[in-house]
Amino acid sequence: MISEVTEGTPGHRGGLLVGDSLMSINGTVPLDVIEYQQLTDGARVDLVIKRPGAPLDRRISISKDPGEPLGVRVDSAVFDRIRTCDNHCEFCFIYQLPKGMRRSLYLKDDDYRLSFLYGNFTTLTRFTELDAERVITERLSPLYVSIHASDPDLRAAMLRNPRGATSLKWLDVLLAEGIEVHGQIVLCPGVNDGEHLERTLGDALDRFAALASVAVVPLGISDHSNEPGMRAHQTEEAERVLDLVDRFGDASQALLGSRRIYASDEYYLLANRPIPELSHYEGLTQVENGIGMIRVFDTEARTGIAQAVGGESGFFQAVDGAPPWGYRAPRSALSSPRIGEVPVLLSGAYGARVLRPLLDDLGRSDVEIVTVANKFFGGNISVAGLMTAGDVSDAILEHGGHGRYVLPDVCLHEGRFLDGAGVTDLPVDVEIIETSGVALRSLLELSPARAGV
Repeated sequence: MISEVTEGTPGHRGGLLVGDSLMSINGTVPLDVIEYQQLTDGARVDLVIKRPGAPLDRRISISKDPGEPLGVRVDSAVFDRIRTCDNHCEFCFIYQLPKGMRRSLYLKDDDYRLSFLYGNFTTLTRFTELDAERVITERLSPLYVSIHASDPDLRAAMLRNPRGATSLKWLDVLLAEGIEVHGQIVLCPGVNDGEHLERTLGDALDRFAALASVAVVPLGISDHSNEPGMRAHQTEEAERVLDLVDRFGDASQALLGSRRIYASDEYYLLANRPIPELSHYEGLTQVENGIGMIRVFDTEARTGIAQAVGGESGFFQAVDGAPPWGYRAPRSALSSPRIGEVPVLLSGAYGARVLRPLLDDLGRSDVEIVTVANKFFGGNISVAGLMTAGDVSDAILEHGGHGRYVLPDVCLHEGRFLDGAGVTDLPVDVEIIETSGVALRSLLELSPARAGV
C-alpha cells in the first residue's frame, strides 16, 4: 500500500494517492521493495492499483525519465512474507522479553532482504540457492551475517538448528562472488569464547578473509531469560576478549592490510579500559553495532562536528520507495532548542559512565546526570536505547522531579518507549534531543554554565 506520495513527482502527476494498493507493476507482482524499485526504474511504468472504495482495479501508465524515482513510498519492505527465524538461540534477546509488549517486538526475522535494506543480521540458515543467485546477480550488497562460531557442531548447538552446521557455506559463496559482508559474533561466556573464539577469528583471517569487518559483541541477558547456561561477562573475561581481539586485529592488519576485527565498546567498559581512538576503527562500518560508537559520540561532543562513518548499515535510503522500518522507524519529535536553565541528562548506566568524564573535560561539572536503572529488563541491560518509561519515571521521581530533564531519542520508537508508554506519560515534561555528540554540544552551548561552578 502507498503510504506517501511526494508532490511534483511522476507518481503524483500520474494520480497515485496515499492508500492505493499496488497490485502489479509492468505485469509483474513484486515480492519486495527491491523488485519494486527495479520495476519502476524505466521510462514507462504500467500499474494496476486498487483504490479504497472503488469497485474495480484501476490501470495507470506513468511516463518519466529512466532512473527517475516514482516518488512514492510503500508501507512495507517485503510484500510476500518476512522470512522468520527458525533458530532457537539460547542467547536470543527476543526470548528474554517480558510478556505483554507490542506484538511487533516479538518478530524474529532471518531474511536476507532485510539484511540488505536495514542492516539486520541473518544466520543464513534459511538461505537458498535461489537467494544466492539473486544476491549475486542483483549485487545486493552489503549483507550482515551472524557467525557466532565457525565450528559446525558448536554453531548448530548455539542456534539449536542442525542447519547452523552447514549454512556458513553460503557465506563462502557470497564472499567468493565479491559480495560485501559484515559479520558479527555474539559471545556467550563459557560457550563460544576462549579457544572457540580463537578458532572463529582464525577462520576470519583464512576461510573468510574477504569479510569486510567482524564485530565481537557480548550477549545481553535480562531477568526474563529462562536459559541457565547464559550469564553476563566478568571483568577478567572481558579483558581476555579484548586481548584476543587485539591480537587478531593486529594480525589482520599485517596480513590483509585492514584491522577488520573489533570488539564492541561494551567490552572496554566492562574491562575498565579506554576506548580506542577513531583511527582504530578505520571506516566505522559497524558503528551501529556498538563498534566505536562511544568514540564517535565523544569526538562529536568535543568538536561539534558530525563524524563521517562508513555508511549506515542498511541502504533503505537508496532504494526508492522503501519505508523506514524496525529500529529505523522515526523515533520521536525533537524538542525545540531552549536557552537558559542547566539541563539534567537522563541516561542508562553505560551512558552515565561515558557522559560524566566528557562533561567534566568540557568544563560542565554543573550538568547533572540521572542514571536510569533498568528494572524493566534487569540483568546486564545498561544501554540508553533500552530505557523504558517506567524506569525513566522512577529515576525522575527519585531525583526529586524538579529540573530541566533531557532524554536521548534513542530510547523512543515512533514516540513510544519499549514498555508502550509515551513521553507524555512521564511525571514531568522532558526535552527530547537527538542521540549524538553534536546534539549534546548544541544543548550545552545553549545552556551557559552556572556562575561559580
